[in-house]
Amino acid sequence: MPLSFDEALDAILLQADGRTTATVEVALEQALGRALSAPVRSHVALPPWDNAGMDGYAVQRADVMGAARDAPRVLPVLGMSAAGADATALPWVQQGTALRIMTGAPMPPGADAVIRIEDTDEGIEQVTVFSDRDASGRANVRPRGEDVAAGSELFARGTTIGASHLGVLASIGAHTVPVYRAPKVTIVSSGDELVMLDRFDEVEAGQRIVSSTSYALPALLQSAGAEVRTLPLVPDTLGALTDALSGALDDGCDVLITTGGVSVGAHDYTREALAALGGRQTFWRARIRPGGPIGTGTVREVPWIGLPGNPVSTMVTGSLFAWPLIRLLGGHAGHRPLRVPVRFVEHADTPAPLTYFLRVIISAGTDGMPEARLAGAQGSNLLRTMALANALLLIPPEVSRAEPGMLFTAILLPDVPLMTT
Repeated sequence: MPLSFDEALDAILLQADGRTTATVEVALEQALGRALSAPVRSHVALPPWDNAGMDGYAVQRADVMGAARDAPRVLPVLGMSAAGADATALPWVQQGTALRIMTGAPMPPGADAVIRIEDTDEGIEQVTVFSDRDASGRANVRPRGEDVAAGSELFARGTTIGASHLGVLASIGAHTVPVYRAPKVTIVSSGDELVMLDRFDEVEAGQRIVSSTSYALPALLQSAGAEVRTLPLVPDTLGALTDALSGALDDGCDVLITTGGVSVGAHDYTREALAALGGRQTFWRARIRPGGPIGTGTVREVPWIGLPGNPVSTMVTGSLFAWPLIRLLGGHAGHRPLRVPVRFVEHADTPAPLTYFLRVIISAGTDGMPEARLAGAQGSNLLRTMALANALLLIPPEVSRAEPGMLFTAILLPDVPLMTT
């Protein structure tokens, strides 16, 4: 019996069976987008010393309490602390004195507050303080270890390294970091009607169509962190497909993905080819649209996902199922698609008792609630609307017509940033 969406996703993720790729140590500059294979701890504090949060004057707060326009405080200035100054060479700020200080510069010994320059006369040899509003609380001082305490855990195993992570890791001196190896994914596509761009003259002659997913699917899976190898297009014969799959497995991969050939057509040989190689099939259909003819299993202990050959169905199921599996194998703690509540603002018929995934564009409504509108016509051959969409709207099986104002769940497309104009 065909599985529901969540059942199918669970079954596909189960193919990982708790496995991840091996741990490797990479240079910090090469770690972007990878998942940490071990926690990272800091042996230093950040910031490494107390420093100023504002341009102004470092003082003892008791000296400026009560300062106001009609009762200013006048203090001699001992010198200056600039960003990068040697904290050990700074003069001691004793009672009744001040030190000019710049944002980020180390606090001098004896001082426990920074008065903003706007509340002074900006004096050089002596300064007049007109307000004590910064003399309480943190007093514009950033304490040592406020961001990171020495010996603390910075990031947990499974953390996906982003741009800001790189900055933090550089700040603690991490020249290299332990990460999971990028999963190796091999894509095998079949179809006598398909050609690559080097044979576009046959497309113009009306004889063939471009294998668009040979370009789109690898890009999608690369965005999940995979190292992708795409084999040449395979003819629609059982022998050719069996040989191609066997060769892909012999060359080694962490995930084998096929497109096309998983339905019930006369030339759909994928399941037979996998069986000939000793493969085990977990399921081969799901109660979803588009993408119902999808399957998964293992062959020679390698997880296999069979995606439908229709371009939109390939990309929808690639986003919903293949992308999370690759993230899981790559050690990423976050691997399931993010679901958000949205308000639908159009009409859409979903008559079959299936879970529909409509290609939509999400934007903020006037009340701040996310709103979803169709990216265009929803035919499963219309790849352009997949390119225009930033999410998939999940319409449950019990809803036969989606109306404006109805609340649904949207799944954000994993390779599409949510932006606005």
